[in-house]
Amino acid sequence: MTCSSSFVFSEEFTRYRFREDHPFNQQRVIMAKDLLEKEHALTDTQIIPPRVATEQELKLVHHPKYINAVKRGGEGLLTESEGLEYGIGTEDTPIFSGMHEASSLLVGSTLAAIDSVLQGKAKHSINLGGGLHHGFERKASGFCIYNDGAVGIKYIRQHTDYKVLYVDTDAHHGDGVQWAFYDDPNVCTFSIHETGRYLFPGTGNVNERGLKEGYGYSFNLPIDAFTEDESFIQLYEYAFRQIVDYFKPDIIITQNGADAHFLDPLTHLCGTMKLYEKIPVLAHQLAHEYCEGRWIALGGGGYDIWRVVPRAWAQLWKIMSTGTPFTGPLPTLWRDHWQSKSPVELPLCWDDPPGAYKEIPRKQEISEKNQKILEKSMQFILNQKKFNP
Repeated sequence: MTCSSSFVFSEEFTRYRFREDHPFNQQRVIMAKDLLEKEHALTDTQIIPPRVATEQELKLVHHPKYINAVKRGGEGLLTESEGLEYGIGTEDTPIFSGMHEASSLLVGSTLAAIDSVLQGKAKHSINLGGGLHHGFERKASGFCIYNDGAVGIKYIRQHTDYKVLYVDTDAHHGDGVQWAFYDDPNVCTFSIHETGRYLFPGTGNVNERGLKEGYGYSFNLPIDAFTEDESFIQLYEYAFRQIVDYFKPDIIITQNGADAHFLDPLTHLCGTMKLYEKIPVLAHQLAHEYCEGRWIALGGGGYDIWRVVPRAWAQLWKIMSTGTPFTGPLPTLWRDHWQSKSPVELPLCWDDPPGAYKEIPRKQEISEKNQKILEKSMQFILNQKKFNP
């Protein structure tokens, strides 16, 4: 199934850069785009330019005082104590020159993707520069300054009456987006992530279900450390189908962090490239079944920028635009170009080879624990169906 899809891109995404040794590195977006071009899977006609989000658009989620603090920080005018009040100037989210402008571009890129779909120019759209899901109304967190996903959802609600389903498959809980809509019955959030017992931000428990009118529209699957493909995919597919049938959205936004892979240096999950084939296939299918195809995909986490993120995000676009994944060897031209810059040996193929990581001795125990988490999380929906058939 070939679908009209748009790809938001600018070399300027790399301006969002904390410091040279920081794990968040937007070069991964450049590499993913180059991989697609070397595979002849992305054309100039599919690429659309981003725009810079206006302050009024940022204020859909962020407080004016916080926006002002980010501006001043990027101009070197913020004191250390002022910065820490707003979560900027920390080890995770250091201050850098021009941070307001760079962050506003990433938000505007997500809005450009949304406009492409809302205006009927494309069924699907992707912004790999976005997915900064830890940003809060008054605080930066976890490498995220402005929360483009939350601003994008507010923007959709401002311009349409669409019900929005936000699906987050990053290894870290999508806390900033969840809390922004925790009392909103028109926005449903679903996050599958490594349990907060071991990993930042420590939230995303099964009992976080929403508040007031938003109760019953927040879903979390905090899976165990060292979860492998089979368990992750089984939980994701079952939960996604249950949630989409329960909520019946008009548009789907997915956050596609690529840090559940076993090579990621910041997490403890044991996924392979199979995850990044399966995740978008189902999103694509359900967008057509329930939303007339309306689907916006964002980037997110992913800290092995050489071996994992380019392959994962290139697969996302390939499935979004054609419905089928890449297979076989990676293009030699791409490997030759980037190998000289890479500190590690680049992969040869789209898939990971069998036995790429050590066998997990607790596999059955982990899978059983995850199954119980799934049952607990989905019990709310099953009860709703029982009493409201």
